[in-house]
Amino acid sequence: MRYQSIDPLVFKKNRKKLLGRLENNAVAIVHSNDEMNRTGDQNFRYRQSSNMFYLTGIEQEKTVLVLLPGHPDEKMREILFIRKGNKSLETWEGQKLTLAGAAELSGIKNVKWLDGLNTLIQEQLIKRDLVYVDVPEYHKYRADNRFRGERFLRELRDEYPLHLFGRLFPVISDLRKIKEPEEVELIKKACEITGAGFYKALRTIKPAMMEYQVEALLTYEFIFNGASGHAYHPIVASGENACVLHYITNNKPCKDGDLVLMDFGAEYANYASDLTRTIPVNGRFNKRQRALYDATLRVYRFALQLIKPGTTINKIHQEVCRKWEDEHISLGLYSIEDLKKNNGDDALCQRYYMHGTSHFMGLDVHDAGGKDDILKPGMVLTCEPGIYIPEENTGIRIETDVLITETGIIDLMEKVPVEPEEIENIMNK
Repeated sequence: MRYQSIDPLVFKKNRKKLLGRLENNAVAIVHSNDEMNRTGDQNFRYRQSSNMFYLTGIEQEKTVLVLLPGHPDEKMREILFIRKGNKSLETWEGQKLTLAGAAELSGIKNVKWLDGLNTLIQEQLIKRDLVYVDVPEYHKYRADNRFRGERFLRELRDEYPLHLFGRLFPVISDLRKIKEPEEVELIKKACEITGAGFYKALRTIKPAMMEYQVEALLTYEFIFNGASGHAYHPIVASGENACVLHYITNNKPCKDGDLVLMDFGAEYANYASDLTRTIPVNGRFNKRQRALYDATLRVYRFALQLIKPGTTINKIHQEVCRKWEDEHISLGLYSIEDLKKNNGDDALCQRYYMHGTSHFMGLDVHDAGGKDDILKPGMVLTCEPGIYIPEENTGIRIETDVLITETGIIDLMEKVPVEPEEIENIMNK
């Protein structure tokens, strides 16, 4: 692994919280992610299921966690199954986890080889009525291929048709919203590496550079500092490209006089960071760009003040949209009369600000949590207002990551430059 070893105590705490949510007569089963084919006989680089990592800290493929909360034998309440390495496999792929190694990483004392899974499932399901299976549930995403947990669920339903089956994913998702202190430290490290990438870009970017060359700078800085890479496809969008919210082709030149919007984040120990900054390619904002940037910065600061325990992301977004209406009018994008004629519809604001203000972040860059969930201490969110004006070939977004505390927030990117003067000074040294 590229990151420093994680104290298995955090995974023990996560499992303990989950076990406390399950019925005593239940079995809970969590599968690792599939390996995914890239081309020919080559797979994409493996990335563990976020739920599996959250509960075990294991990154190896073909891993299964079985929880038996009501088992009278304490060592049988947590059982981890891992694939058994062999000489041929390890010649090509390197050494696989040993039983002792998996126990050390996860804090699970009862670790077995994967070929014993079916026997244990059969023995335990005869004694229990309820089976929880971890099947991913994303309201904005549906994979074309069935996840490993889904395929396993179908097999169980065929073999045990009279059992009750429960949804494990929402339970784990609810737990993942509140980060343990150890998790916060990993996110902080990801944010620190992301900040280093931004400094690298600030000091290097110049007119005629290609967007993909900027991406390369970020990638180098991430890998060099121990990140696994990007937490999501990076956006390096110059000029009009910044008005495409998920622009990831990054294949255009950064032109003199344009702004370049960079949305990127390092992944460290599977935990994400998420930063956006918008800077002038030539190192100086022109008058209009500065007016647009200052307006975005005012809304950004306003939004940060709204993030606190007791509110919701949707409520914050509504207030931010009203703030943006005032700024849009000041910038000459529409008039008060235009707004009044709109009869309270927010379409005018959405014309120049069409995405949300915030989302949860953690093991996934768009992490577990809903926009109407009450915010609580221990949650990590982004704050990312923006303005997009296609007719001016300009898009600006400012984004940071914050930890909610009892009294407010801690900005996890507070050392990353955001003031326009500081950005210009660094670029022109």
